[in-house]
Amino acid sequence: MLKHSPIISASPEIMGGTPVFPGTRVPVQTLLDYLKAGESIDDFLDGFPTVTREQVIALLEEAEKQLVNMVAQHESPVG
Repeated sequence: MLKHSPIISASPEIMGGTPVFPGTRVPVQTLLDYLKAGESIDDFLDGFPTVTREQVIALLEEAEKQLVNMVAQHESPVG
């Protein structure tokens, strides 16, 4: 993922360079921590109203795409 994109932003001036949702000071890691703890996206959004559902979905879709591409690149041919 890019450091400055519509999905994620990292700048030394914002949270010391911690990857955040663009336009917010909410670290992406916070969403991941919520999900790992069994919380829902709605729970996260209730706690961090500056983040939109669209931002969360875009982040998760990009993460999915990156993981699938990474696995596809590392699969060895069967034969």
